[in-house]
Amino acid sequence: QVQLVESGGGLVQPGGSLRLSCAASLSNFRFTAMAWYRQAPGKQRDLVASIAAGGSTNYADSVKGRFTISRDNAKNTVYLQMNSLKPEDTAVYYCNGRIATMPWGQGTQVTVSS
Repeated sequence: QVQLVESGGGLVQPGGSLRLSCAASLSNFRFTAMAWYRQAPGKQRDLVASIAAGGSTNYADSVKGRFTISRDNAKNTVYLQMNSLKPEDTAVYYCNGRIATMPWGQGTQVTVSS
């Protein structure tokens, strides 16, 4: 059974930074396009950033220039570096495949507030 475990969230002031990690128990991780999603209270889950198996990346307009997605295939881990955080970035963050077919993990809460 595939398992996704997100970590690294927390409370941060506006303008601050956080680095999220997602460990995936996926045997073909290196061949899988991965992505980060987020869900704010009362809203749908949205795609934030994705990274292809070859390393090319895409970002939602709302995070472009502030967030960076990366991956370490040796560790079966995908990261999300988040800089210049804004209150509207507050959400539970999840990782999954770019086509989200794996069971969702518990997510990690990110709260941006002064």
